[in-house]
Amino acid sequence: MRRLFPVTDETAAPAPGGAAGEEGAGREWGLAELAAAYAYPEPGAGGPAPWLRANMVSTLDGAAQHDGRSQPISNATDMRIFGTLRALADVVVVGAETVRQEGYRPARARAEFAAAREAAGQGPAAAIAVVTAGLDLDFSLPLFTSPLVPTLVLTGASAAPDRVAAAEKAGARVVAAGDGIGVDPARAVQALAGLGHTRLLTEGGPRLLGQLVAAGVLDELCLTVSPMLTAGDAQRIAGGPAVTVPRRFSLLSMLEEDGFLFTRYGRS
Repeated sequence: MRRLFPVTDETAAPAPGGAAGEEGAGREWGLAELAAAYAYPEPGAGGPAPWLRANMVSTLDGAAQHDGRSQPISNATDMRIFGTLRALADVVVVGAETVRQEGYRPARARAEFAAAREAAGQGPAAAIAVVTAGLDLDFSLPLFTSPLVPTLVLTGASAAPDRVAAAEKAGARVVAAGDGIGVDPARAVQALAGLGHTRLLTEGGPRLLGQLVAAGVLDELCLTVSPMLTAGDAQRIAGGPAVTVPRRFSLLSMLEEDGFLFTRYGRS
């Protein structure tokens, strides 16, 4: 892996036996290096504030999925970064459709990150927070029945009582983040922060990411650009109605390996 941006003396200088700009080329980055590259912002004078980042993958022609799943357009390094981002987060926010399609399981504890998480006051693994209006979920799945950290269900205050009861019976914690049936993105962020979860990560899907973008609550996008073309009619990384004025983000960093680009963009 090599760092392309930001440009430093190391990235601009020729690597031993290589061309200029090949810092780190030819070797696999360690987990500590990846964690440093993707560290959350340090808390300000007022204490921790919620920071919501998204992690998505897209092909060169804009497909976020192939045959309904993101795995076919990913690679091993993308999955290492995926795991690192989870290990840094307090909570992973995900849409109900993605839970159903991707076969979501609870986040697992990683021995490599145990000391860092303890020092940061975090639990052994990130909680999973499922955003759902109808609670049309299989509550017999391990995500609900046997997580290391109880799974959260974000829904509206008017959600069907029987489905709320089913979620709670399975062991999930139901959190109201909207006055009606659905979830208000800004309320969801504040509700999670109220539970002590300020390092937020969302893995989509596209519909949920589109809602977060439209609500103006997304702080950072970690986007893997996969060197593949799929054509077809696959979804983009964000769906739903267009925003009135496009949201402008700035490039924070870019890594490259095997033709894949691993980018970070922050709110301008």
